[in-house]
Amino acid sequence: MEAEGKKKNEMWEWSKALLIAFGLAAIIRVFLFTPIVVDGESMMPTLEHGDRMIVNKIGYAVGEPDRFDIIVFHAPEQKDYIKRVIGLPGDHVAYEEDQLYINGEPVDEPYLEEYKQGITGTLTEDFLLEDIANHSVIPEGYVFVMGDNRRQSKDSRHIGLVPIEEVIGNTKFVFWPVAEAGIVK
Repeated sequence: MEAEGKKKNEMWEWSKALLIAFGLAAIIRVFLFTPIVVDGESMMPTLEHGDRMIVNKIGYAVGEPDRFDIIVFHAPEQKDYIKRVIGLPGDHVAYEEDQLYINGEPVDEPYLEEYKQGITGTLTEDFLLEDIANHSVIPEGYVFVMGDNRRQSKDSRHIGLVPIEEVIGNTKFVFWPVAEAGIVK
């Protein structure tokens, strides 16, 4: 009789432990970190189609995106996009002859150098923020995003400015495939 009671108690302890583990995993996934799979080629060569990454959901709960952060956000097509923050609130964004200008000053994009060497022509066509977003500067509460594969990216040039409230979080860590695992810049 005592052995049966001990077995039930052990079963109850294992059940509690599993319930707590599943509960913690759910809380972490919903509120802190979540995995995402890169879908498409818009962030090549930085990210490849099929890369699996971890999205940090808590970073922007206490702060704002920084220029060149790779973010995940809810896009108008009811899909989550992964893009790079180019323009912040108060910025004027322009591109001329494959050079990014923020508030009239040239800004380097070192993450594009390797890609620019392998193409003919320009990677990014010329544009002014006001031609795309009908604003002379990015308004408060919005960011301007672009994919690193500028010729194949559906980004703020097409979908407009991204409301910060639609940003899920930022991502810097590829965990799969193992050969590509690590921090991205």
